[in-house]
Amino acid sequence: MFNEIKSLDEFLRLKEEQVAMLVYFSTDACSVCKVLKPKVEEMATAIFPKMQLIYVKSDVLPEIAAQNSVFTAPTIIVFFDGRETIRKSRAIGVDELQREIARYYGLLFD
Repeated sequence: MFNEIKSLDEFLRLKEEQVAMLVYFSTDACSVCKVLKPKVEEMATAIFPKMQLIYVKSDVLPEIAAQNSVFTAPTIIVFFDGRETIRKSRAIGVDELQREIARYYGLLFD
């Protein structure tokens, strides 16, 4: 389940605390985002249960988007041990994203 971030401080705290974190950047005006988000959530919840799912509304919290150089929606950034490891924007394939996450996730949790 996605946890919607309410502040930059909350985002930075989670980034420090979580071993694995997927951040979904979106805006209310993005129709692709609304279709993709549940697919990403379903995949991540089923296959990567130890990964924290974070949702950031880029239009509501532009400082988080700016700090992470997010200029388009949707953008997905996956952090492992607080470091950006995977970045996908616009046309995002869920299968490809799953394969990329699996490589790093397996090293940490298997």
